[in-house]
Amino acid sequence: MRLCMFHPLGHPMERGWVGRIDGDRVVQLAAQTLQSFFTGGGTAREHAEFPLADAVLLAPVLHPPSVRLFESQTSFSFANPAAVVGPGSLVMGPTPELTVLPRLAAVIGSNGAVGGYTPLAEWRARSLEPPKDRDFALGLGPVVVTPDEVSHPSGFDWDAAVALAARNTVLYPGDVLAGPAAEPRSVEDGRVEIEIEGVGTLEQRVAG
Repeated sequence: MRLCMFHPLGHPMERGWVGRIDGDRVVQLAAQTLQSFFTGGGTAREHAEFPLADAVLLAPVLHPPSVRLFESQTSFSFANPAAVVGPGSLVMGPTPELTVLPRLAAVIGSNGAVGGYTPLAEWRARSLEPPKDRDFALGLGPVVVTPDEVSHPSGFDWDAAVALAARNTVLYPGDVLAGPAAEPRSVEDGRVEIEIEGVGTLEQRVAG
């Protein structure tokens, strides 16, 4: 399945509705958030349908319980859950010198397992010292693709990453684990696109 959070065009909502993308339409699901959808076992009643062209896709998880960014199979750092911004959002950078690190991210579903995968854009301000250089924006979305539809890239063991993240703690639905970053992208003409094959394309813009 290809899952999302959305609201109908012209009817903005901060949180939006849970949806299932089916071709050129979005089917509204009876769940308050993607986290609650996963907690309910990954099933929910279907409600109204909307043309995909008339839907505004939002961050699939607006307030993750936690965000972990893996730099290698055995090393990760925590990122700021409050920094999540959705597709098409204006990123308010602290400096004009910004780069983006593309990552494939896993969203935890029920029972501590991966519920799906989504693109993640880790924004960095080159002129600031760590950790404040990366504390202001994490792009997420627009869709979460369930594991049965995703071919994993070689070289990163997601099961091992989940096991490491869960060691001596508990993973909750909506927790985000991002794999190692690809080559940094520069911002051109105030926008950037992060494409993850088989998952989707995240587009974001920088406030001028």
